[in-house]
Amino acid sequence: MPALLFFTDPVRTPEPEVIAERLPPGSAIVYRAFGATGALERARSLKQVALRRGLKLIIGRDVALARRVGADGVHLPEALAHRALAVRRMNPGWIVTSAAHSFAAARLSRADAVVMSVAFPSRSASAGPAMGPIRLSLLIRGSGRAVYALGGINDVTASRLLATGAIGIAGVDGLAG
Repeated sequence: MPALLFFTDPVRTPEPEVIAERLPPGSAIVYRAFGATGALERARSLKQVALRRGLKLIIGRDVALARRVGADGVHLPEALAHRALAVRRMNPGWIVTSAAHSFAAARLSRADAVVMSVAFPSRSASAGPAMGPIRLSLLIRGSGRAVYALGGINDVTASRLLATGAIGIAGVDGLAG
């Protein structure tokens, strides 16, 4: 599993290739098109960056787009996390992640990894109450799968997570979520 996930956002990261070019090798780009026109072209562009930089490309929600561009996997929203096993069976070798906004959702997911939100207070319009590093590390230790933190991630909060054993980091704007 990648150590770092970079989540694109059409508003906050309008040029995701610029950030992807700065990611450390072994990281992953999670491209979320949100129905944007030009999604195929942007996904192909990100795939080229991923190949050149030693990154993985994971497509948000859209299994057909992921297949079409030769992505390394798919990220499912929490409401579709129950499909993780079927997606993996139909696409051997893919990384399948799912969103989780509660401990129950994280435990029920059958994805390879869950992206737990919200780790820290975040500027995101959809962010709920933050759980903080202690609660997040307890979840990680009991989950039996990789867990990534999303929301309010920056250099300081990432260090706090790493210190508690929450080693998966996910963010928008590079390391700032």
